[in-house]
Amino acid sequence: MQANIETIGNLERRLNISVPTQDIDTEILTRLKRLAQTVKMHGFRPGKVPLKVVEKQYGTQVRQEVLAEKLQQCFGDAVRENNLRVAGYPRFETKPAGEGDGELGFSATFEVYPEVTVGSVADANIERPVLQVTDAEVDKTIEVLRKQRATFEAVERPAQNEDLVTIDFTGRIDGQPFTGGEGKDVQIVLGSGRMLAEFERAILGMQPDETRQFDLTYPADYHGKEVAGKSARFDLTLKRVEQPKLPALDGDFAKSLGVADGDVEKMRSEVRINVEREVEARIRARMKEQAFTLLLERASLEIPQSLIDLEMRSLAQAAQRDLQGRGIKTKDVPIPADILKAQAQRRVRLGLILAEVVRANSLQAKPEQVLAAVENHAKSFEQPQEVVKWYYSSPERLNEFESSVIEQNVVDWVASAALTEDKPVQFEELMGKSNA
Repeated sequence: MQANIETIGNLERRLNISVPTQDIDTEILTRLKRLAQTVKMHGFRPGKVPLKVVEKQYGTQVRQEVLAEKLQQCFGDAVRENNLRVAGYPRFETKPAGEGDGELGFSATFEVYPEVTVGSVADANIERPVLQVTDAEVDKTIEVLRKQRATFEAVERPAQNEDLVTIDFTGRIDGQPFTGGEGKDVQIVLGSGRMLAEFERAILGMQPDETRQFDLTYPADYHGKEVAGKSARFDLTLKRVEQPKLPALDGDFAKSLGVADGDVEKMRSEVRINVEREVEARIRARMKEQAFTLLLERASLEIPQSLIDLEMRSLAQAAQRDLQGRGIKTKDVPIPADILKAQAQRRVRLGLILAEVVRANSLQAKPEQVLAAVENHAKSFEQPQEVVKWYYSSPERLNEFESSVIEQNVVDWVASAALTEDKPVQFEELMGKSNA
């Protein structure tokens, strides 16, 4: 075998290889003879099928298999000998054999991984959110849980925020009905954001059985492109108003949250633990976003197109599975390539940067770190030790925890290298309005 490598771009390479055709022909003949001993063909006893008959039936298939294996073997050998880090998959092309040279030539075009310059983060500012969970945060969370379990009772008064209303409506654009512009016995909780804010405001103050007409302009970026930016006139009838009734803070409420004996104090303790865990997760997420954004901004590298293409395919498949899981036919929902490309570029770029940071600073996941992550996850289950045993019974189940630990190691490294300052935050701001 003879091989040489051409540089045809910053990351693109072409490997030219030639292999004696005699080696190929010998291997093909060996496999055909082996096949003749076992193949079953009508009119012949097992092991007695003539070689020419076997070659006529299976020769093309065997030749393709031998060539594919030889190409992969030669490519792998050349890559190892030249210490190449191949990104993505190679593109093979067979070259026409020269008359009488007895050689089979082919080329493999591929990309290699880039050099990654991480860049210094020493002068960068990072804010570490700080929040101490107190009784006030526990109370706010319990109120959210009560609202989530609220029942509704009919009232004869004007509709207000947090009421459950039942409505009929008909909308027209330029006097004509439009898709999605009509509803019967539609129920919404005012202030939940299910409908456009302008639509919900029109309902506020209406009495049961009252009818109202109002105009609404759809936002220019509205998801329904056929009505985006257009004005519609709605006829609206409020049929029913129901006000929320929160459950009492008693044993039944505690049981609804999974406290079997209905102990309210135990419920509060468990809520506090969950809030503290969620606060910690939100803080980690904020730090991770800042650290990763900083690395993306400071790093210098060229991204292999082959890795972007692979990531785009992966994202498209994930999007299709998500849509199918919702019962949506994916053939009716095109996935915008430009959106996938931008996301794929960021993910590939970040992955290459993280790999270099981990390699250069020895930030691989240590066994004790993985164990701690698994044990922390298992705390939310009734039998934590059994959960830990289950994860460790199959090593591949630990992959997610190992990845999480590595990411946290990188975040910690960035935080220690940069100018990190603690910044107190409000509970509502950290958790989001919907959670407080």
